[in-house]
Amino acid sequence: MTSLALTDVVANYGGARVLGPLNLTLAHGERVALVGRSGAGKSTLLSIMQQHWQASGAALMPQELGLVPSLSVFHNVYMGGLARRPSWYNLASLVRPFRRDIDAITPLLERLGIADKCWAAAGELSGGQSQRVAAARAIYQQGDLLLADEPVSALDGPLAELVMAALTEAYPTAVLAMHDVELALRFTDRVVGIADGAIALDEPSRRLSVQDLLVLY
Repeated sequence: MTSLALTDVVANYGGARVLGPLNLTLAHGERVALVGRSGAGKSTLLSIMQQHWQASGAALMPQELGLVPSLSVFHNVYMGGLARRPSWYNLASLVRPFRRDIDAITPLLERLGIADKCWAAAGELSGGQSQRVAAARAIYQQGDLLLADEPVSALDGPLAELVMAALTEAYPTAVLAMHDVELALRFTDRVVGIADGAIALDEPSRRLSVQDLLVLY
């Protein structure tokens, strides 16, 4: 993947401008945190990135997670790899999963601490467990770029760090919308602050402190 760029992008809602115009370039191997208060435009910007960069192999982990409640954890994670298999294979897996897919997905669930829920229905999970399933699905998708909207908002302490480490190891190039500014500084190379639909800050993480980012909230 080469560098990706957004040029003079805008977003309107109900006839009002909610984002932009703004310009942003993402280099290969760069992990960027989007920070700012709720409603600043972070989710809208991620959606625009997904629309523009989907053809470049972007994997999306939405804030709503998008799990299918009636399907097992295994099958929800497997959905991340649907595009890699023919339709007949995916249908057969829905009835009886193949051993090679179980062997590929089980280590992901083990790493994220939810292997014991492999065959449980996603609708039976807690919010934190659901978020870890969505993270496993994003990792299993194996794209060139991860776009994640609040990927650890339902997790605290060690579990949040565990998921952040797994996501950033799987995706050297990523854009992560986050409220936890301490995690943002630790797990990304660059921070882009969004305020009132515009870029208010764009700096390498190493130059910033938590206090520098809290003014955006």
